[in-house]
Amino acid sequence: MADTFDSAAFLKNLTHQPGVYRMYNQAKEVIYVGKAKNLKKRVSSYFRKTVDNAKTQSLVAQIASMDVTVVNSETEAFLLENNFIKKYRPRYNVLLRDDKSYPFILLSNHKHPRLAFHRGSKHKEGEVFGPYPNSWAVRESLRSMNRIFPVRQCEDTEYRARSRPCLQYQMQRCSAPCVEGYVTDEEYQEQVNLARLFLKGKNSQVIGSLVAKMEKASESLNFEAAARYRDQISALRKVQERQWVEGNQNEMDVFGFAMKGNMACVHVMFIRQSQLLGSKAFFPKIPANEESAAIFEAFLLQFYLAGNKTIPKQIVLPMEVDDESGIKTVLSGEAGYQVSFFKGAREEKRHYLKLANDNALTAIEAKFIEQKSVHSRFIALETNLELETPIARMECFDISHTAGQQTVASCVVFNRDGPHKASYRRYNIEGITPGDDYAAMAQALKRRYKSVKDAENIPDILVIDGGKGQLAQAEAFFEDWPLDKTPMLLGVAKGTTRKAGLETIFLAGNYETVPMESNDPGLHLIQHIRDESHRFAIAGHRNRRQKVKNTSTLESIPGIGAKRRQSLLKYMGGLQGLKEASKDEIAKVPGISEELADTIYTYLHH
Repeated sequence: MADTFDSAAFLKNLTHQPGVYRMYNQAKEVIYVGKAKNLKKRVSSYFRKTVDNAKTQSLVAQIASMDVTVVNSETEAFLLENNFIKKYRPRYNVLLRDDKSYPFILLSNHKHPRLAFHRGSKHKEGEVFGPYPNSWAVRESLRSMNRIFPVRQCEDTEYRARSRPCLQYQMQRCSAPCVEGYVTDEEYQEQVNLARLFLKGKNSQVIGSLVAKMEKASESLNFEAAARYRDQISALRKVQERQWVEGNQNEMDVFGFAMKGNMACVHVMFIRQSQLLGSKAFFPKIPANEESAAIFEAFLLQFYLAGNKTIPKQIVLPMEVDDESGIKTVLSGEAGYQVSFFKGAREEKRHYLKLANDNALTAIEAKFIEQKSVHSRFIALETNLELETPIARMECFDISHTAGQQTVASCVVFNRDGPHKASYRRYNIEGITPGDDYAAMAQALKRRYKSVKDAENIPDILVIDGGKGQLAQAEAFFEDWPLDKTPMLLGVAKGTTRKAGLETIFLAGNYETVPMESNDPGLHLIQHIRDESHRFAIAGHRNRRQKVKNTSTLESIPGIGAKRRQSLLKYMGGLQGLKEASKDEIAKVPGISEELADTIYTYLHH
C-alpha cells in the first residue's frame, strides 16, 4: 500500500536528470513505467496533496517501491520507456496489443530477380515495397502482378532445380528464366523493371512504356509480341481501376482516433507511392479514466518503436500531443531522416484524416456491439450452469490429424471481451499411437497445465471438443490437481447430423446433459469457442503437414547439406531417379564418396 512507500525519502535524493521510472506493487510487479525530462519534478507530481486524476490516485495507492534509470537525453528516455513497457506490460500503461511487423513485397537482387512475400528485417538483399496492412493484401498484390508481369515468384530451391518450365510458364505467368532458351536476360530484366515501376506507383509510366513496345512490335510485324503487350496493358488498366483511393502524397501514415466508454480505437491508413495500400484498426489496452491525448501519444510511440515498422516522412495526427517535438526527434532518429507531423489542415490531408476518423468510429461501434453480444452470452451460460460467480476465463481443446499423422492439439482462450488470441497455444503431439485422440488429449492437457501456478491463468470453464472419452482424460488429469481452483469441465458432442444447434453439452462426473435451446446465447458461446478451437487446430495441422510435404527426404540424411543435395538431384534427375539408382551410380556424383553413397542408399531403401 501507499503508506509503506516513503515518497519523501525517495524524492529527497532524486536527480533532476532525464530518465525512466518504474513503480512496483507489494508483489514486486511493475505496475507503471514512465519517462521524464526532469525525474524529480515528474515523480514529485504523483505525490502532491491534491491529485484530481482518478487513475493517478488508484496508481499511487498501490505503490510499494520505485526505481529509476538515468539516461543522457530525452530521446534515450523515450526508447528505454518503450523497451520497459514491452518487457513488463504494466497494468497502468497504455498497451499496444498488436506489435507484429508488417509484411512487404520483396524484389530480390538475383540474376533473375524474384517477387516474394517478405516479413521481418528490411536488410534482406533486394528492394522492399510496402508496408501492407496484412498478409492478404500482399498476396493479393502478388496475384495481380503474376497476371501482368511474367516475373518468377517461385522459391530459389525450386528455381535452381528446374530442368524444364513449370505450370506457371504454361499459364503465361512466368517467362521461365530457370531454363535456357525461353527468355533472354535482357527481356527478363525489362519485365523486372516494369514490375519495379508498378510497385512504385508509376502505373502511367508502365502503360506508356508498354504502349510504345506494342506499337514497335506491330511495325516490325511481330504480332505475337504485340498481342502480349496488349494483354499486359489491359490487365494493368483493370488493376488501376481497382485502386479506389489515389492522391499526390508519396509516403504518409494517417491516424484516426475514437473513444467510446473505456475503449479506444486507433485507425491507421498506409499511403505509399501515392496509393492507399490499406488500413488497420487497433484497440489498445487502456487503464481506466485515461485521457485521449495520453492514450494516443503512448500508442504512437509503441506503434513505431515496436517490431519492424516503417516510419514514413509524413504522419497525419488526429490531435495535439503533449511532447510533439520530443516524439518527432525520436522517430526521426530511428528513421534516419526528418519526420514531419501534420494536423490535416490542407485539403488532401484533411480528406484522409476524415476518412481515418470515420473508420475509427465505425470500428469502435462494431467492437462495442460485439462486446455487448459476448457479454450477454457469458451471462446466459452462467444462468444455464447455475453459477454463483461470473465466468472470467474459458478454454477449449481440440485435436486435429490426418489418419493419425502430424497430430496437433489446440487450446483457445476466451475472456469477457471474447477471444484472447495472445493466449492461444498449439501443441505438436508426439510419442502416441497414431490416431489415439484420447492419448493426444491427455498429452495436451498435461503440457498446458503442468506449470500453471496463478489462479488467473486457470480457466473457470474448460470445454473439451469430443465425447465422454475425451472428457474422461480431463477428469483424470484434474483428479490430483494440487491447486485450490479447479475448472468446471464441459464436453461438447456433435449431433448425429453434425449440424449447429444439435450439440449435446454434458458435465464431467455424472455426464449429466445441460439443456439448451438452439437459439440460446449460452450455447452460441460454447459453439463459438468450440469452432475457434477447431479452426486453430486444423490450421496448425495443415501447416505441420505442409512442412513435412515440403521437406526433402534427403534433408534428414547425415552428411547431406544443401550443395550435395542439389548435386544429387541434378545428376540423378530428381528424387525418383535417385531412389532407382544403385550405390555405384550414386558414388559417381561429384562430392559423394562410396561410404556416403552407401549411407544414402541404405537410408532411401530401408
